[in-house]
This record gives sequence, C-alpha cells and structure tokens, in this order.
Amino acid sequence: MVSSEVTVQNSVGLHARPATFFIQRANEFKSSIWVEKDERRVNAKSLLGVLSLGIVKGTVISIIADGSDQEEAVKTLVELIKSNFTE
Repeated sequence: MVSSEVTVQNSVGLHARPATFFIQRANEFKSSIWVEKDERRVNAKSLLGVLSLGIVKGTVISIIADGSDQEEAVKTLVELIKSNFTE
C-alpha cells in the first residue's frame, strides 16, 4: 500500500470537470485507489464518492493505492492534482 498527501490548489477544488478527469485517470489503473479527507475514505474511481468529500481549494487530501501498479497510480494522481488539472 502506498499513500501520498497533496493540497488541492485549483480554483474549484475537486468538483465537476476536475473530478471527472481525476476519476478517468484513476480508472486507468488496476490497483484499488482511495481518496481520504478528514479520516473519511472513498473510492477514487467513483464520481459520487469523490464529490461527496466536498474537496475545495486548499484542502489537503491523501491518495492511497493498493495493487500491482500502486506506486504509479499515486504518483500520476498526485501530479494531476499538482498540475491544477492543466487549468
């Protein structure tokens, strides 16, 4: 299991379009992937789950993965968030 913390800095947080990009990218991996905020963990491959966390600009989240491509999954998703979803 691999995890990494990242601060969401894009203007709308992890809502609507950015959340869709995030989930599409998460679904490219075989590993189980979760997003954790304030000790609440949801499936990173679920739009409803990710949106239910209410992640706004400045929120620190953890991305956790467990599986054959766990390191690549966490690295890719952290980089996507740090890139501000190429806004």
